Amino acid sequence: MEKTKKFFAINDKNWGHRWGYKDTAFHPANNKAVTLSGKRYNICGKNIPGLIPFAEDVLGITVLPEPQIKETEKKHITKRKVNEPFMEEVVSLFDKDRYSYTDEDRLLHSHGQTTSDEVYKVLYSKLDSFSDLVFYIENEEEVSKLINIAKKHNVCLVPYGGGTSVSSALTIPSDESRMVVSVDTRRMNKIESVDEKNLLATVQAGIIGIDLENQLEKLGFTAGHEPDSIEFSTLGGWISTNASGMKKHKYGNIEDIVQNVTLITPNGTINQKKPLTRSSIGVKAQNMVFGSEGNFGIITKATIRIHKKPEASTFESILFHNWEDGVKFMYEVAHSNLIPASSRLMDNSMVRFASALKEEKQGISKFLDSVKNFIVFKVKGFDPKKCVVAIFKMEGSNQEVQYQKNNLKILAKKYNPVFAGEGQGKSGYNLTLAIAYIRDFFFDQNIIGETMESAIPWSDVNKVSKAVTEKLQELHKKHNLPGKVLFGSRLSKIYHSGACMYNTIAMSFKGIKNPEKIFGEIEHEIRKTIIENGGSVSHHHGVGKLRADFIPDTISEGSVSLIRGMKNSQDPTNVFGIANNIFYNNENNEPL
Repeated sequence: MEKTKKFFAINDKNWGHRWGYKDTAFHPANNKAVTLSGKRYNICGKNIPGLIPFAEDVLGITVLPEPQIKETEKKHITKRKVNEPFMEEVVSLFDKDRYSYTDEDRLLHSHGQTTSDEVYKVLYSKLDSFSDLVFYIENEEEVSKLINIAKKHNVCLVPYGGGTSVSSALTIPSDESRMVVSVDTRRMNKIESVDEKNLLATVQAGIIGIDLENQLEKLGFTAGHEPDSIEFSTLGGWISTNASGMKKHKYGNIEDIVQNVTLITPNGTINQKKPLTRSSIGVKAQNMVFGSEGNFGIITKATIRIHKKPEASTFESILFHNWEDGVKFMYEVAHSNLIPASSRLMDNSMVRFASALKEEKQGISKFLDSVKNFIVFKVKGFDPKKCVVAIFKMEGSNQEVQYQKNNLKILAKKYNPVFAGEGQGKSGYNLTLAIAYIRDFFFDQNIIGETMESAIPWSDVNKVSKAVTEKLQELHKKHNLPGKVLFGSRLSKIYHSGACMYNTIAMSFKGIKNPEKIFGEIEHEIRKTIIENGGSVSHHHGVGKLRADFIPDTISEGSVSLIRGMKNSQDPTNVFGIANNIFYNNENNEPL
């Protein structure tokens, strides 16, 4: 029997430092058009004439066909630290294919996908700190063995899932003096069991989201958790960041999906002995795993709720005259008890951004588009610089889907909207995965952009938008940056008391020294503005190191003391010294 080929992070499939798959990237074409290579997404291979003109318009700059900055060919990496007694035990106990200390593997496991703090530095400057060894675990027994060896020899372990963190959570602390081992979990990628009667599946934590869905689909099920990073992020990563997916309205956030989880720490195992439908058993220790961000141990598996594949699935898109009307409508949807699986409201900047990614139309398609635009903008009186779009995905039985669709139309009618239909809704929804590749395309033009998600009370949604817009303009002027700044918002998830708001910012740094530093400062000030105007530190991306300094103003001293007490209990010698969240300022790796 042929052995299954083992996963290694350095491969021909993924870019590594850049986002996504190696066969997929935006490239300049003729007459300022772009194309997306590969065949993975609907817009791949299409001529896209609107993206660069859109960027030039909103940023007030000229985008040239050739890169304005070049990626560093020889990536910086320091000499690795070696704990000899630790390595002797590793070599004696594990096969050689379990670990790697090549510079390529070490560098890849020393960062996530945080734009300015990590990716920009890797591509164009340099990181400060690095892992010294990468270990590929394959089962729980190996996890326990590795933790014990690290504890014995005073080695630092860093759990690593898909590497998609956008909170600097994977950045190696600069003051870490010990040997650092990045523990890659992606070989632990199996569905261990499926309980078809109780609709539960026990799954290893290193499984990548898209693989989980593909395997479940073959059995007629879905987990329903669909984050933007589903192609690369892992189940363990979702749990450790307290993640949320695009279809959370139907399937829940990750804390709703996971019914049991196993975390192995230096002092033992945290879980329930079996998954319980619900229980009143006092304080649940396993709740400490959600949002743990690698500070306590390694997540090895979880029992998750699964659902039969939906009978029907459809989309809808609705055009509103302005942002205020769109927000009012989403508020009503949130309180209607008929919320579709996925909902999002895009402001005008994001609508124009999405429109800029449409393929070039010819013949009858071009004619029909012109007719539609005439009806919307001339007959219906929509302003192309003010209108917003709400996009929905419905899943369930045929009856449920139709009921939800009818309800949306009833709620929207009072705002005099235009119902753009299923095709526009599907196109907008499916753009989500492809859009992520734009960041790296504009990187080479010295344009830096980022999204910041936050939970905002309904009463503060408009206030946050206004405050961030004003602060961005102020900061752009303060740093004397070229051109103009892009700011756009979307409500991507709705709740009884508020919504998740994504704020997108982008600006040119042509001719500016240390752009990653300045952008990082701007991003920090914008997040501060969001929090001051009612928003949360994060909705689902976690805290990491990027947002750690906001935590003291978020939770009480008693809460901090409790969390540190749990750390002391399970990891008294700080084996898991990645130093995220409240542990960021811990000095000299002393017991907390």
